[in-house]
Formats: sequence, C-alpha cells, structure tokens
Amino acid sequence: MSTAFTPLDGAVVLAYLAGTTTLGVWLGRSQHTARDYFVANHQIPWWAVLFSVVATETSALTFISVPGLAYIGNFTFLHIAAGYIIGRIVVAATLLPRYFEGELVTAYALLERRFGLATRRSASVIFMATRAFADSVRVFATAIPISLILRGTVPPAYVTPAAVLVLGALTAFYTYHGGMRAVVWTDVLQTCVYLVGALSAVYLIGHAVPGGWSAIVARASSAGKLRVIDTSLHLDVPYTLWAGVIGGAFLSMASHGADQLIVQRLLAAHTLADARRALVGSGVAVFLQFALFLLIGVGLDAVYGGRRFATPDAIFPTFILERMPPGLIGLIVAAILAATMSTHSGAINALAAATTHDIYLPLTRRSAEDPAVLRAGRRFTLVWAVVLTGGALLYPQQGTPVVTVALSIASFTYGGLLGGFFLAMWSRRAEQRDAILGMAVGVAAMSIIVFARPLGTIFTSAAPVLSPLGAIAWPWYVLIGTSITLAVGLASSLTHAMPAPIARDVPT
Repeated sequence: MSTAFTPLDGAVVLAYLAGTTTLGVWLGRSQHTARDYFVANHQIPWWAVLFSVVATETSALTFISVPGLAYIGNFTFLHIAAGYIIGRIVVAATLLPRYFEGELVTAYALLERRFGLATRRSASVIFMATRAFADSVRVFATAIPISLILRGTVPPAYVTPAAVLVLGALTAFYTYHGGMRAVVWTDVLQTCVYLVGALSAVYLIGHAVPGGWSAIVARASSAGKLRVIDTSLHLDVPYTLWAGVIGGAFLSMASHGADQLIVQRLLAAHTLADARRALVGSGVAVFLQFALFLLIGVGLDAVYGGRRFATPDAIFPTFILERMPPGLIGLIVAAILAATMSTHSGAINALAAATTHDIYLPLTRRSAEDPAVLRAGRRFTLVWAVVLTGGALLYPQQGTPVVTVALSIASFTYGGLLGGFFLAMWSRRAEQRDAILGMAVGVAAMSIIVFARPLGTIFTSAAPVLSPLGAIAWPWYVLIGTSITLAVGLASSLTHAMPAPIARDVPT
C-alpha cells in the first residue's frame, strides 16, 4: 500500500501546531519575574516534571533513529538505558540536595558557591556550546521524515529549510511567551501525542506481517535481533554491557546532574522529594520507551525483509509514508514534531536561563526580581532560537544515525562539566583555578579523542572515532573526560596550600 500526505493529514498537523502554540502562550500570561519565567516559581507537580524530562530526552532522534538501530542491529542499546537509571539514582542522592539548598535557577550557581564566579561562567559557556551543537542536530532530524513525506510535491532543495524554519519559529514563539510553564506543560501534551503515534505504529506493523507479532518475534529471535546482553570487552563497541551500563551511568550523571537543560526542570518541582521522584521515575520511563522504539525497529525488519536503506534514519519515515492510512500519517508527523518541539523549547529556555543568570546578572549586578531581567531573558530566548535554527540549517546530511551524532557531541564536553561538580563535592583542597584548569584540560583532551580523525570524516561513519587512545566508542567519553578533569584538578590542588573556608551567599 502506498499513501500520500492528504489534506486530512495536513489538518491534523496544523491543528496540533496551532493547539501547542496557543497553549504555550496562554500558560505564560501571568509571569512577572525571571525566576517565574525560568523555574515556574517551583510550582510544577512531580509527575509533570517527569513527563517533561522524558520528553526532553526523546526528541525526533528517538522517534526516528532508535528504530533504525534495532533494524540494523539488536536490543543491546538498552544497556545505555539501564545505565541511565543508575546515573539518575546517583544524582538524586548527591547533587539534587545541593541544588535545593538555595534558590538556584541554574546548575552552575552551585559551582560559584564552591569555587567562584569564573568557574560558574566557564561551566555555563561549556554547556551553551554543547547544547547549541547537539540541539541543532535534533532540529535537523525532524526534517528527515518531513522531506520524505513531501517528496514530489515540494522541490527537495526547499523541504528541509522550510521544515526547520517553521518548526523553529513556532517553538520560539510559545517558549518566548510561556517560559518554563509552557515548556513543561506542552511537554506533557507532546509526550502523549508521540506515544500514541508509536503505539499506532506497533499496531499497524503487527497487521502488516502475516502471523502478526508472534511471527515477528520468532523471526527476530532466530536472527539474533532480540539479543540484549553483550558482555564483550571491546572498547570500540558502543552497546556492550560495560559501555552501556558504566558509560550510560556517567552520561546520565552528566546530563541530569550537570546539564542545565534537565536540572532546570528538576528545580521547577515543589520539593527535593518531588524532584527525586521525577528524576528516578523518568529513568524507568525512558528504559521502557527505548524498548518500545527498538521493538518498532524489529517489526520494520520483518515488514521490509531486511531491505537496505540509504540511512537508518529513513526506515521508520518510509514506513509511515508507505503503510499508514490518511489521518494517521498526520498524527505521526505531529508526533515527530512533538518530540522535537519538546526538546527544542527546553533547550532554548535553558540556554536563555544560563545566559541570563550566569552571564548577564553578574555583569549588570541587577536583582533577579528586577522586571528588566525578565525582559532580558526573553530577548536571550529569541537569540538562542535563531542560533539553534541556523545551526540546523547548516548541518550536513550524512549516513550516521543522528542519535549517535547528537549523543557523541554531548558526551565529549559532559566529562568536563561532571568532573567540575565532582571536584566541588569531593575535594576540600581544590580552589577556582584547579576547577577551571581541570575542566579546560578535560574538554580539550576529549576534543582530541573525538575529533582526531580528518575533519571531512568526523560525521561520516557510525564506527568508533580514531584517536591516540585507539578506537573508543562514544559511551566511554563522559567517564574518560570526568577522570581527566578530576585528575588534573586534584593534581593542580597539590601545588598550593589548603585554602581557608570561604562563606558565600547562595547565588541565583
């Protein structure tokens, strides 16, 4: 069966976009301060924060790319998800209590309290650079299914730019007006939409294969696609038990303990207990969600009989176009847009919060309650929206699954950030220069490890990146970067006397 994008599908997508944008603007109608704009005055219920964290991690990468991983491989990607749960438990026990000790808006205010303003700024700039690159890739990923669906009706050269610009403009509009309340509550709606889309795909796949899901499971089992555990010790294999659980735990500790994108959502919860409940619960939810999307990939392998595609990211969108009925195609497209808009809006808001509180406020010495700070925060929201959209337009099309590229980008700087936080917690001797030096060397070393191959081939293969340390798969990046940062920071701290205790007010 072959279908096309019909007027009914268009109506579904337009209704979704209009509804989400309207909801976001309506939610921001009563904001008066930057604190309200960026952390919703800590008034978001834990279950909504949980949904928001899950939606932020999902984006179009999960919806499009993860089924492709199972199509060309198996279920070993779940090792990463298992590591995510462990990492969240560590963050809930160690870093979250420190965030809730003061009225913090950004994660990096904690580093200022321990080391000083320069450390806070350094960590915040690292976050901004990483998030800008990674989320530009996520926005680009949304254009993949849109371009496939609209092929033949719109000149190919215009499809991707148009999809990126429309998505970027609408997301920026409701994020600008609605702030964190809009981000979280639209995340809840968007999570429901993309889960309905995914479950619809499971149903249709079962009906597209003779014998249904029992035949699909039998085929997958005989082909080894249901394999979950890989105990090999090869550092160049990304989804082994060791790389997944250990590397995934460190990646989750960094993304959920040192990345403003997630920490800002947790700070919007009522209490520390609520934030912990949302954080650990989101790990379980993400594990189940990854399993669902991997199951879709196994089903698609049965549907297409192992057919080769130009890129793994094109497999699920092709099924959407060829096998789904009118109306449902529109729902799936809305689900893909929902997944991306949730992450995109959160990234814009987090980047604006970091710019406002870590850079703008220390420079201007204004109070966070000053109405001028709220206006500045909204202006920074627009600036970052333009930056992320522009980055998505410049991203080159290539054959690597987009999820691998995005996680690799985040992983090589996360080690420096997480190492800085660990240094703050574990070393009484370390001071500001030790933390900055450690983070700088950690990020620089990982840049060499990740980008040692010729620039023209950085993103042309899903294979491990060649480096002076040999072939290393991306899940190990955060552990290596964290270890380098800690080692350098601790060694540097031995070059001076034990610093005297410094009493600092908790910054915002």
